[in-house]
This record gives sequence, C-alpha cells and structure tokens, in this order.
Amino acid sequence: MDLSNLKPAKGSIKRSKRLGRGQGSGKGGTSTRGHKGAKSRSGYSKKIGFEGGQMPLQRRVPKSGFKNINRKEFKAINLITLQTLAEKNNLEKIDIEILRKAGLIAKNDLVKILGKGTIERKLEVHAHAFSKSAVEAIEARKGTVVKL
Repeated sequence: MDLSNLKPAKGSIKRSKRLGRGQGSGKGGTSTRGHKGAKSRSGYSKKIGFEGGQMPLQRRVPKSGFKNINRKEFKAINLITLQTLAEKNNLEKIDIEILRKAGLIAKNDLVKILGKGTIERKLEVHAHAFSKSAVEAIEARKGTVVKL
C-alpha cells in the first residue's frame, strides 16, 4: 500500500443531487421545490419569528419592566461570616483584600455587610455599604465601621 492507491471508504462519498438539469435526470422541472409560492423562488428567506401569518410571539406578549442603568449590585456578607473569618484567622481588621483572599468576593465586587448573626469580638470592618443592624452590632462591641 502506498499513497498512489489510497481511496476513501466504500459508501463514504456520495454524489450531489444535480437539480434542474432536465427531465431525464428525474430532478428537472420544479427541482424538488414543489409548485409556486415563496419557497419555490430563488432568494427566499423566512423572517425570524414568522409564524405563517399568525401574530408572532414577540408581538403577542406585552412589554414589561426596564433595566436600571445606574444600579449598583452589592455582594452581601453577614456578620456571622465575618465572625467565623475573624476567629479562624485571628483578625482584628477585616477589609476587602481579606474577603477576596478568603474567596468570599470577586475582584471588582462591591460589598455590603448585613446584620444576620452575632459578633463576639472588637472588629474594624471596611466595606462599601452597611445595614443599620450591622453597624449597631459592630459598634456595640466597640468595633469601628469604615465606609469605602
């Protein structure tokens, strides 16, 4: 066996249908497109969402809502999470970099501290936003809140 006698596998190569090449071919006349109508014409393309003249879905369903372009999305972190993080790593100060290293937030996340859970130690907490209950709980333990 050499390169001069290589052939594709039997049955793997099919000849293409030669449409519109006379009646003798069996594919002449209408060239398998049926009679008349838009689909038989060259250049036909159906509109996206066309449902045969029925009112299409995107026009039947009403518009609703809007997207606020000024929305700021915060990553919520509870006091209980801060407490476990502080106990585990013996921390006095918790800032964005520590939360990022702990895998709690991504690189560009805005952080809001929420008041679920309790805090047992004095902490200095740096974040972009705080709930009222979180501020009260942190300051009740003589901790400080730093808004970025």
